[in-house]
Amino acid sequence: MTEQGVTSVTDQGPTIRIDEPRAGDAPSETTAVDGHVVFDVRDLSVYYGPFRAVRDANLHIRQHEITAFIGPSGCGKTTVLRCFNRMNDFIETARVEGTINYHGVDLYDPQVNSTEVRRRIGMVFQKPNPFPKSIYDNVAYGPRLAGMKKKAELDDVVEKSLRGAALWDEVKDRLKNSGLGLSGGQQQRLCIARAIAVDPEVILMDEPCSALDPIATARIEDLMQEIKSKFTIVIVTHNMQQAARVSDRTAFFTTEVNPESDRRTGVLVEYDLTKKIFSNPGDERTEQYVTGRFG
Repeated sequence: MTEQGVTSVTDQGPTIRIDEPRAGDAPSETTAVDGHVVFDVRDLSVYYGPFRAVRDANLHIRQHEITAFIGPSGCGKTTVLRCFNRMNDFIETARVEGTINYHGVDLYDPQVNSTEVRRRIGMVFQKPNPFPKSIYDNVAYGPRLAGMKKKAELDDVVEKSLRGAALWDEVKDRLKNSGLGLSGGQQQRLCIARAIAVDPEVILMDEPCSALDPIATARIEDLMQEIKSKFTIVIVTHNMQQAARVSDRTAFFTTEVNPESDRRTGVLVEYDLTKKIFSNPGDERTEQYVTGRFG
């Protein structure tokens, strides 16, 4: 990753520079603490055709923090997460309104290269999805795609990435074996290694532990704490205890009847420091959810 202030999120057309992150107005007083703003989300609404799935979300994601999105099914957590690296571009009917600034750059500016966005903002999915390739080739895939050819360089990246995902010691003697032969927890850490091999700044995690047993889940949670000094992490989880354990900030989403139709739309109810969300939330709906009275 190159230095902030001189990098570009496009390789086509006029250069769009990423300058020093700007803080903007914090969503609430308790979020106005030290830490650069990576994502500044303003009035975000997401549509699938005429249906508005999420409306008017406002929040800041800060550097080197773990931010958790919680809420009942269908409230838009994953929809919002996928906006951060433009994964919704792959859905023909999806449309994003409002603004998502990444270090001051509008991610949805027509001049922004979505491929470069996804290099900087990696993603780990709910179900481990290693490629049907060797462990080595899984991790080397991204760097090779980016033009890295020298074996020595690839070897270094693979080892560094596997170490970063706390997997190196378990697989260093079988790098030529298929990634599909690993356990579920190891496969998920392999996917994390694959994500960090291209040197992103942000890692998005969409329920990364939902398919894992408690021991593997604990290992992924420990890993998130270990790597947040290098990466900014945003995680979607249905597990409130997980959010309370690992995250610095928590966003609670729920659903409300859309006044424009009879369908329910996701809304961001409250976003604050995790400790406050779970001990002294500012909205009654948040308190009802985190105490198990609905959702």
